Amino acid sequence: MINKKFILNADDFGLSKYHNQAVLEGYVNGFLTSASLCANGEAFDSAVHDVIPDCPNLGIAVHLNIMEGKSLTDCNLLTDENGNFNKGYGYLLLNRKNKELLSQIEAEFRAQTEKVINAVQVDHLDSHVHTHAIPEIFEITCKLAKEYGIKYVRTQFEELYFIPKLAKHLNLSYPINLVKIALLQYFTKINRKTIDKYQLKTNDFIIGVGYTGMMDSDAIEYGLKTLEEECIAEALIHPCKYDNSTKDSHTKEFGITQNKTLQDTINRLGFEITNYKNLG
Repeated sequence: MINKKFILNADDFGLSKYHNQAVLEGYVNGFLTSASLCANGEAFDSAVHDVIPDCPNLGIAVHLNIMEGKSLTDCNLLTDENGNFNKGYGYLLLNRKNKELLSQIEAEFRAQTEKVINAVQVDHLDSHVHTHAIPEIFEITCKLAKEYGIKYVRTQFEELYFIPKLAKHLNLSYPINLVKIALLQYFTKINRKTIDKYQLKTNDFIIGVGYTGMMDSDAIEYGLKTLEEECIAEALIHPCKYDNSTKDSHTKEFGITQNKTLQDTINRLGFEITNYKNLG
């Protein structure tokens, strides 16, 4: 029997109370198995004290974040004068060889990692807006994973697939997402060598790049249908559960966690729903 594993991961855990509520309800009432915790999130303490104790088998990542919010260290090449991150992905790409910048990123990643592992058990590392996919930054991430005994680091190889709904492909973000897929596929081929260098482990596939901002149950179902071989596939979502009737892409992504039909479909496709914590 082919051994296929599926992980449903909520990125941005700890950014707000709405992200936290989505993780709690996604785990308790749905099939969310994993969440990536932002050390610099405004709702970090609530995530640690109010949510995680009620989710005993939830896998937890450090969601390394140098794109949003306040830094934990003095990293002036990444922040404004008030310590708020203010650089984009393009800046990181163009300056990925800058030794001073890489040194500041390592110090910030280290501080964020230590803050999270001092509060909860961590089973993998990933990042906000895939910044750690940049090979020079991925090297830092793997170095820290090895140092802190974290076995898994997320990589971002997504097979190109299509949902048979025209509206998805008329969305203005879709062409941009295709460029992201190509870039992240290229980076992943480099980064898998770094995984081997540090004797770490990673997922084989990701789902959630091509349909960024349009993620729903169809995106996961059709993404998994392309994966017939033995693999670890991680779907990343950004769910929120609001106190009011607000509806946006985040509420749609929360709905994924509650979709029992999708859960049954995932099992029917031969995937065991799990997390990095249980993979060991």
